[in-house]
Amino acid sequence: MVKLSALPLSIIFFNQLIVTTAFAKWGSNKSQMPLAQTACFANANKGDSVSELLNKYSSDISTLKETSSKFTCSLPENDVFFLRYCLEHDDISDAQSALESNLSWRSSSNEGKEICDAAMTAYKAATSSGGWDNDPVREAAPNAKVINEYITSNQILTTTSSKGDLVYCVRAGKIDDTSLMSRITVEEMVDFFLYCKEIQSLVANSRSLETERLVRVVTCNDLTGVKLVGGDTTFRSALSAASTKAVGLHPQLNGPTLLLNLPKLLGALVKLFTPLFPAPVRKKT
Repeated sequence: MVKLSALPLSIIFFNQLIVTTAFAKWGSNKSQMPLAQTACFANANKGDSVSELLNKYSSDISTLKETSSKFTCSLPENDVFFLRYCLEHDDISDAQSALESNLSWRSSSNEGKEICDAAMTAYKAATSSGGWDNDPVREAAPNAKVINEYITSNQILTTTSSKGDLVYCVRAGKIDDTSLMSRITVEEMVDFFLYCKEIQSLVANSRSLETERLVRVVTCNDLTGVKLVGGDTTFRSALSAASTKAVGLHPQLNGPTLLLNLPKLLGALVKLFTPLFPAPVRKKT
């Protein structure tokens, strides 16, 4: 299990417009401090603890587990994974359909199987000592040899809210997307993002059990230095494709998205970034 800490964390996860690349206590260097302090966000559980929710939806969770038994793929080892489907869908048949689509992707050797298997193995290695060792996670990421040269803790800083949600503070303007995408394909970048999202989901589900509160992801984008015109369109295409896919794979995981240090040309900024958000995320932005 991952131990919760009051100290900031830096994490290798992707959320909407974000890639993170470390999961360790931040140093004292001021350049490594969070871009913003985030207070607690309203708990969408409406007062119910995770234990109460698991009990409330126990029958539906059993049904979803039976559905998952038909697939040969690795799955998270706690019931919060299934609980999120119950909370996302009012009808159990809709939850089953969404889960089956997810499991088909997770089971396919041409799609998500290698990504999810690698994430599960890396997560277990990272938490084996009772804390968090980020090296196995970084090393196991798809196309990490290239991508890790461009995405480091200098671009992304992550902390937790006072209630334990995962909070991402991102300096998107620090990512050399043009150089990065000259060395890999859009599909390879998407695989990396989806691997990061799988790691994020595993951590969020584990923390949900520890804290008795359904953990979600809050995103803080520091837009200092972001180019409104130019940049690499293939990088944005990968962001968009991965973000859209991840919403279906990880229901009830995304929280609010915050934009910090907006450029003066706000209208152009919104036009540039809004299409990258899936419809459910745009409603929260």
